[in-house]
Amino acid sequence: MSRIGNRELAIPAGVEVKVDGNIVTVKGPKGELSTKIDKHINVEINEGTVKVICNDANYSAFHGTANANINNMIIGVTKGYEKGLEAYGVGYRFQVKGKTIVVTAGYSHPVEVEVPEGLTVEAPSNTELTIKGIDKCLVGEFAANIRDIRRPEPYKGKGIRYKGEVVRRKEGKKAA
Repeated sequence: MSRIGNRELAIPAGVEVKVDGNIVTVKGPKGELSTKIDKHINVEINEGTVKVICNDANYSAFHGTANANINNMIIGVTKGYEKGLEAYGVGYRFQVKGKTIVVTAGYSHPVEVEVPEGLTVEAPSNTELTIKGIDKCLVGEFAANIRDIRRPEPYKGKGIRYKGEVVRRKEGKKAA
């Protein structure tokens, strides 16, 4: 029995939730998102609430996931999502040029990354990057792709990390 799947989701003012077969669409002030739900999961919309019901016990793993995805869409179209990245290291920096990000991260060449549709990227300083969007999965995946350009290494801590991420440091070689 899923506790996450059984919770009722409140629909805030200005948000519209529609169910068409097994496709759930959420429309709000920041945009519109839709997702496909498994056919063994039913979504009921009552006055101001959304309830997810699982019909088959064999598909109970999708119950909580469907509820969480609908909740993420509701939050996305009202507040939006934001992920921050920091570059640590001498010469490591970000530069935003229109719809491309130029990452200088210790390679012999700068790495250019295209920003996906639906995301906005800001660089408050040359070592910080903020990724904003309404789709939680897209924001997180793009931030992970930028971080994978140069992951933080454990000896000096150099690399690209999430804002607030703590990198566990290792002790280097000891002198004989």
